[in-house]
Amino acid sequence: MDTLNQNINLKLSIWLFALCLMIVAMIFIGGVTRLTGSGLSMVEWRPFLGFLPPLTETEWTRVFELYKLSPEFKQINSWMEISDFKFIFFWEYFHRVWGRLIGLFILIPFLYFIVTKKLKNIILFRSSIILCLVCVQGLIGWWMVKSGLNEIATVSQYRLSVHLSMAFIILGISFWTALDLFEGAPKNLKSYDIIPLLFISLTIIAGTFVSGMDAGLVYNTFPYMGESIIPIEYGNLGFIDPFENPVTAQFHHRLLASITLIIIIIYSILYIIRNPINLRILLLLFAIVCQFIIGIFTLLYSVPITLGAMHQFGGVLLFLSALWVLHSPKKNTF
Repeated sequence: MDTLNQNINLKLSIWLFALCLMIVAMIFIGGVTRLTGSGLSMVEWRPFLGFLPPLTETEWTRVFELYKLSPEFKQINSWMEISDFKFIFFWEYFHRVWGRLIGLFILIPFLYFIVTKKLKNIILFRSSIILCLVCVQGLIGWWMVKSGLNEIATVSQYRLSVHLSMAFIILGISFWTALDLFEGAPKNLKSYDIIPLLFISLTIIAGTFVSGMDAGLVYNTFPYMGESIIPIEYGNLGFIDPFENPVTAQFHHRLLASITLIIIIIYSILYIIRNPINLRILLLLFAIVCQFIIGIFTLLYSVPITLGAMHQFGGVLLFLSALWVLHSPKKNTF
């Protein structure tokens, strides 16, 4: 019976690890979509008919004419010809199709494992939550896009933050559940062990507001913002300043990133004192150092697409690394 359960757990963990890879790819694709300014190129939402791209010139003309009616075309991209439009359309189309593939990848095995009675108890509950959140994420994605199809040709930074945060929540639940199945539940988990993950998550959320307001395009210097570390525009908008002021959003992101770097270095030193050096803690240290350095260069070079995409991918790697360390099954307490 134990061997049978181990085989079932292995199959379930492989399914969820594969799902994690698809979600990581999705976050990367979403980042490129945002960086290339492609997110508002598809002004229609066709959940079931949207698998196929335009296949004829007539259909391309139709979707381009719809795009011409959008605020983004009128205010920003009125210079575009249909060949230019096809480029930005591709990334948003790819983003949406990949989201549908994720939905199918979670739904079909879920139904199979239900029918074969391989999903039970907590794993059934978590898998159901993942499936529901994936469905909700599709709605959130369109809700986000709609915010940029009104008078102002940009998506709401609040909705973007919800959308990306939901992606990380789904990834976190999937990865943690896969680890539970693969190596068993973690032991000796203390409340302070979650501190690195908490600050990484806060930094990522702060980064969504930077992305949503294109705040990486202001003050492209480090560590100073103008003539001081704290910019003179800080706090200008009062209570809503952290969420509406691009300068403040960038300051909070770089401040949280610096604090997170220090916390993870200290945590890693304490971890190594009490535990043998292992791949988990080394990966976390490598991820935070690389992410911090890439973040600085992304800022200094005014967020080029390559560095911007690398920075977003680095955030995912850092998030997963922190979860992997947190899940260490034989970790000693400090």
